[in-house]
Amino acid sequence: MATRTAAANLTVRRSVVVISDWVDGPFDAEVQQDTDRLPAHAHDPASQPWTGKDSENEAETAIEVAGGYLERLPLALIAAGIVDQAEIWHHWRGDDEPPFHRDSAVLARRAFRLDHHRAPFASTEMASFVRTFGAPHILVVLGLGVAPDLLALCANSIILYNSIDAPSLRVPPEVSEHFDLVLTGAQWQSDEVEARHPGMPTAILPVGPEFAAIDQFRPLGTPKDLDLIYVAAAQPYKRHDILFDALARLPRDVRALCVFGYGEDADMLRDRARDQNLSIEFVGPPGVPIDEVNRLMNRAKFGVVCGIDDGAPAILTEYMLAGLPVLANAELRCGLQFILPETGMIASTNGFADAILTMRETTANFRPRDAVLERWTWTHSVSRLAQIIEQIHDAKQ
Repeated sequence: MATRTAAANLTVRRSVVVISDWVDGPFDAEVQQDTDRLPAHAHDPASQPWTGKDSENEAETAIEVAGGYLERLPLALIAAGIVDQAEIWHHWRGDDEPPFHRDSAVLARRAFRLDHHRAPFASTEMASFVRTFGAPHILVVLGLGVAPDLLALCANSIILYNSIDAPSLRVPPEVSEHFDLVLTGAQWQSDEVEARHPGMPTAILPVGPEFAAIDQFRPLGTPKDLDLIYVAAAQPYKRHDILFDALARLPRDVRALCVFGYGEDADMLRDRARDQNLSIEFVGPPGVPIDEVNRLMNRAKFGVVCGIDDGAPAILTEYMLAGLPVLANAELRCGLQFILPETGMIASTNGFADAILTMRETTANFRPRDAVLERWTWTHSVSRLAQIIEQIHDAKQ
């Protein structure tokens, strides 16, 4: 861990790093880093990690827990007083690299060049950075993971993992054996972790829906000119076909909106809606800002989640916080625990059309926002997580 700097007004800060499996930058088939060079941002004193003003010298500032699933967990840890600073790291292709970027006084972003294009991802730059500046107190690994060598450098950190997808562990055993805690989206995922690593702690605490931001999505009281909305990437695993098949069986006065942040199926889905004369509006890709997504949600009476082989989507509680009950596919593998009598309904693929009509007529019977505020906003989830982190910390001493 980094030591106190020579400057009297700087001190080591408790820190959390989230490493996403996002890879960006121009594709370079010859990517290979064989040296221990540091990324350019490591040489800028203003961007060096784990330091800042002494807490007794700075005014207390309220931390807003907002953003996507990458931001909300680390910001919740800061707001709860578990750590002081957070960074989000991702991997970069090509010779250049994006500069260090600070979102706020407590949240920053860095990119590190890849050694190769295979997952779990390896970056000599990232490993050199940790050797130079020390490991964070808490390391959160998401998705396709990182090389075991990096995790070994962070052996004294508390290492959390969440796959953000239906497979409970999207990494090989030589990576997952380094985890101190796996956050899962359903009991069957926890059982899979136990089968691979007996005794490894798990918690059904999916990052997306559990660490919901209280007012990021909210009712606006605006007119509802649509029946339903589906906010999901235009990708096959989101199973838009289930929604479209249902709409094809229903009267054309059932109106829907599909919002795509990204995805390769957008044009195909637009073509199908036109060819079948389905009453669907489309927005994106590219995605729109969160406030605009909230406005679009408020046009609808309820939200749908059609996926099967999907993790526990953050959109489950985001719909609910906007005041929308949720119709979810009964085969959704992670996240059905969020569908309660007061938050929505589940329906089989074959029963989706009938359920849409039922939801359209009964939306006033649900109280989804109240249910989320009582159970799943970040304040509830970080309290549970803090207790587990404390237990792991004590066990590692």
